[in-house]
Amino acid sequence: MKKTAHFLIALFVFSTLSAQKKPNIIFIMSDDHTSQAIGAYGGRLSKLDLTPNLDKLASQGIRFENAFCNNSICTPSRASIITGQYPQTNGVLDLDIALDPEKQYLPKELSKLGYSTAVIGKWHLHIEPSAFDYYKVLPGQGKYFDPSFYEKGKGAWKKNKVTSKGHSTDVITDASIDYLKNRDKSKPFFLMYHYKAPHDMFEYAPRYEDFLADTEIPEPTSLYYQPNWGSAGVKGENNSLDRYIGTSVSDRHMYRNYTKFFHEDTLVGRNNSAHIGYQTYLKKYLRCVKGVDDNLGRLFAFLKKEGLWKNTVIIYTGDQGMMLGEHDLQDKRWMYEESMRMPYIMHYPKMIKPGMVSDLLINNTDYAPTMIELAKGKAPEYMQGKSFIKTLKGKEEKDWRKTTYYRYWMHIIHHYVPAHFGVRSKDYKLIFYYGKHYLDPSEFSKHYWSKHYYGIDRETPHTWEFYDLKNDPEELHNLYNNPKYKSIIDELKIELKNQRQDLNETDENYPHIQKIIDKHWND
Repeated sequence: MKKTAHFLIALFVFSTLSAQKKPNIIFIMSDDHTSQAIGAYGGRLSKLDLTPNLDKLASQGIRFENAFCNNSICTPSRASIITGQYPQTNGVLDLDIALDPEKQYLPKELSKLGYSTAVIGKWHLHIEPSAFDYYKVLPGQGKYFDPSFYEKGKGAWKKNKVTSKGHSTDVITDASIDYLKNRDKSKPFFLMYHYKAPHDMFEYAPRYEDFLADTEIPEPTSLYYQPNWGSAGVKGENNSLDRYIGTSVSDRHMYRNYTKFFHEDTLVGRNNSAHIGYQTYLKKYLRCVKGVDDNLGRLFAFLKKEGLWKNTVIIYTGDQGMMLGEHDLQDKRWMYEESMRMPYIMHYPKMIKPGMVSDLLINNTDYAPTMIELAKGKAPEYMQGKSFIKTLKGKEEKDWRKTTYYRYWMHIIHHYVPAHFGVRSKDYKLIFYYGKHYLDPSEFSKHYWSKHYYGIDRETPHTWEFYDLKNDPEELHNLYNNPKYKSIIDELKIELKNQRQDLNETDENYPHIQKIIDKHWND
């Protein structure tokens, strides 16, 4: 009996020590939290004291300046994060496509490495997160107040609904802390901790009603005046589609604009409606952001109290960026900087030195390979992203990408954004608006959105845009037709063609799209 007891004690100590050798990993993601709404990233909103907890986390770890999504919309971006693959490889091109259950790769790989796995909060991949040991996820978008969840262990999928009281940001934090308290302590843990906030329509907890109430929120200059921005692909020939493409903050857009949503058409005129609409939009959005940051403070305090702070990798990101009035646009979807860029902050005292800032060109397919390597594993070959663990150690990455690929597939649906693709290097960006939905028009009637959004089958103009980001970081000047940049544009077109081939992102299965590309490639 004594030998057996000693053996069990030794086994427990060994397993505990083994678990401690591998870091815990918490992957925190907010919905639509853009980098320009985080103090550590600077910019016009940085003096509003929005995110003191995130700012401190960045100062104690590493902040990535060039982190991008490959499709700025919730479901495809999340699918790329969990699979390490681009949309055509993982199969998730738009909001309506479910991720194949077999492709929940990240929790599967970490489970093989001895981790207990959990996801709490927004999931938005339309299927049961069955690869996780535990889940408590919002149905679809979920509700801001008194949200319900599907919880593992409470019945079959979609029959396992549980209810809660309170604001979703508070409730999701409570659920995450409860999970950490009751986790299997013999294993390292991997927790995907996902907020609904600050997703549209920005319902904040009542305690934030006075936050920024008397503050004039700084505005982007491009909200009002940008004569050299864009192309016919986003404005129509001679601005003929100005009131149709791209939902707006001002009353510009005929169907969807924040003046209409929040002020019921009582404001008329671009300048007047833009100012009032922007102030309302930003204050609602930023109050949701403040709620996220305050709750992160709660989580960080818990980790420190429980002795988990030093051996836990903390990652903070958004599932994409967000247009906060730049170019008089709202929502995301665009390849413009504010939409395509993701905040990406990492903290891990055992590896990452305080105050690091990286300009490495990373994207959301790289996150899973990096976490797997942090967990002492090796990223599987089926993942298209790469681990950037050398950067976390202060070393140089070898044979790294020179450009990152982007594609928005949906065309016009929801926010009237035309379909487009392109590449971004550290200094330049090339975008092609092919302006047509990937589905054959005969397929449209099978989708609910065909009855709700005018002109989905409409083909918008096919144009190129090129931006010199080093000299024009706000993308105010489309220089595609400037002969000074012809050689750079030609190089980027070669890179774009190669990336589409290498990443399985061609239009081989969509000949009506490829026909447009071929016709306008040399325009």
